[in-house]
Amino acid sequence: MTKPLAGVLAACVLLAGAVPSHATMPIQKAAKEAGFPAANCLYCHAEKMPAKGKATYNDRGTFLVKQKETKKAKDVDVAWLKDFAEPKK
Repeated sequence: MTKPLAGVLAACVLLAGAVPSHATMPIQKAAKEAGFPAANCLYCHAEKMPAKGKATYNDRGTFLVKQKETKKAKDVDVAWLKDFAEPKK
């Protein structure tokens, strides 16, 4: 096998293993349906395209993660957002 072919195959394997984070899309949709202004990922995340397992959260996202841990829930419930208070700046 030639080196360029091996490099292309390695790149294909890496790209196939890189799964985009689509887990938040149903949560974002549910938040919109519940009346929250979740226009994009930045509503809860600190970056536009959070990577699964490497995502960072803003105050709202951190609140939801803490609620999930406190309630020992499997998934985030957007209804918890009604209890979130924006921090004073």
